[in-house]
Amino acid sequence: MRNCKHRNHPEIRDYGGEPFVFNINHATNMNQNFRTTLWTGQDLQLTLMSIPVKSDIGVEMHPDVDQFLCIESGHAKVFMGSYQCALREVGNVNENYAILIPAGTWHNIVNIGNRPLKIYSIYAPSQHPFGTVHKTKKDAEH
Repeated sequence: MRNCKHRNHPEIRDYGGEPFVFNINHATNMNQNFRTTLWTGQDLQLTLMSIPVKSDIGVEMHPDVDQFLCIESGHAKVFMGSYQCALREVGNVNENYAILIPAGTWHNIVNIGNRPLKIYSIYAPSQHPFGTVHKTKKDAEH
């Protein structure tokens, strides 16, 4: 049996493939990057996101990936739809709201608050390569 790493305040990096216990609220709020993978497994991935004021995740769709997002701090508008050009506003969210996005659903999350929006996202299966760090949204688009 492998040892489980338990960290109250982990270094923000990818710990995937090993059992891992940590304070998700602290890690999410400490992340300063647009996107950082914190744990990448065979069938599941956890990423941390920090969306600047008046910015967004960007309209996207994952054809074969279900996604769970949780807002740890900040305020946002959620948009979803079956077509990229026909997103509808689903609602406003803030701390402790969860957003479930089925595979194949177009979506966007827009920061409408006055501080960075702090989100963690779970992808099943994994969406990004192990160790992914996108410091900015522009980095993520390349």
